[in-house]
Amino acid sequence: MKLAMIGFGQAGGKIVDKFLEYDERTHSGIVRSAVAVNTAKADLMGLEKVPQENRVLIGQSRVKGHGVGADNELGAEIAEEDIDEVQGAIDGIPVHEVDAFLIVAGMGGGTGSGGAPVIAKHLKRIYTEPVYGLGVLPGSDEGGIYTLNAARSFQTFVREVDNLLVFDNDSWRQSGESVESGYEEINDEIVRRFGILFGAGEVGQGDEVAESVVDSSEIINTLSGGGVSTVGYAREEVETDDDNGLLSRFTGGEDDQVDTAHTTNRITSLVRKAALGRLTLPCEIDGAERALLVLSGPPQHLNRKGIERGRKWLEEQTGSMEVRGGDYPVPDSNFVASVILLSGVTNVPRIKELQQVAIEAQDNIEEIRQESDDNLETLVEDDDDELEPLF
Repeated sequence: MKLAMIGFGQAGGKIVDKFLEYDERTHSGIVRSAVAVNTAKADLMGLEKVPQENRVLIGQSRVKGHGVGADNELGAEIAEEDIDEVQGAIDGIPVHEVDAFLIVAGMGGGTGSGGAPVIAKHLKRIYTEPVYGLGVLPGSDEGGIYTLNAARSFQTFVREVDNLLVFDNDSWRQSGESVESGYEEINDEIVRRFGILFGAGEVGQGDEVAESVVDSSEIINTLSGGGVSTVGYAREEVETDDDNGLLSRFTGGEDDQVDTAHTTNRITSLVRKAALGRLTLPCEIDGAERALLVLSGPPQHLNRKGIERGRKWLEEQTGSMEVRGGDYPVPDSNFVASVILLSGVTNVPRIKELQQVAIEAQDNIEEIRQESDDNLETLVEDDDDELEPLF
């Protein structure tokens, strides 16, 4: 799948940078073009892979390149005002060569949280290609203002994109680790999962052809219908130089059946682990409207029977009639990996909790502001009216 990626804000820019690095390392060719947009000049300068000409600094007249300070209303206003500058960078994207736009943003801050829904609305008005969002939720320990930002951004973003893929930091931060190393690992995890998903079906000259092909149309159909999506992932290391096993497959020896059974069992086990393990957004998988299963790894460790079994199990668990599945051969890999995309999920406790905490935070902020005004009045008031103000 060929994507035009737009990283909005600090987190969005870093993740798009990671995607470009992943592309270089794996030769997957997912990112056809990448743009990073920010109100903070330092964040844009810290990127390594996004081309200089595709780094767009907005809001200079209002925030002088210093960011919006977690004010996502200001982030949205600036994105609206400077939309032409963003469009100028997007004009350089060969849109006829891309399958979709992907807008990546952290939803707890200011620039990405406010600006991502604005650019999504703008792109949907102009282009016919699907516009997807990849939104990163802040951890619950990051504070009330970030939770409030995320709840408001989520509510807006999900309505403006064709589908919102969500990654919840709360489920991935490990206790005791530094903030920097924590986010580094989280970004690696995001890129690994979505990289395998979007890379499926890309076949170059001389590449192995999948037994059951997954291409960009399968991903687009799974994401169609809108809503919220989550991704599950599991992998297992495999021996790739088992000459005896390979020989028995060619000669049709007794080991052939054992080997096929083992491969099938491994695939079905990985499908279960991916669906029932840690999802990018934890949720109950029953009730998911659509699902897509992708198995990747050395071709001799993939088989149609295992994928079909995994697909049927996923159909039973989700209750969905739209479960697609296929494989993505990677000859030089030492792992068999299962990636599951669940689209249209609705039973998501974390979102309900986020909204509740945000409502409380909103009420508290109003109370604190009122109290602050009252306290200031008490501090400066002159009971005897002896002092005259300057003006």
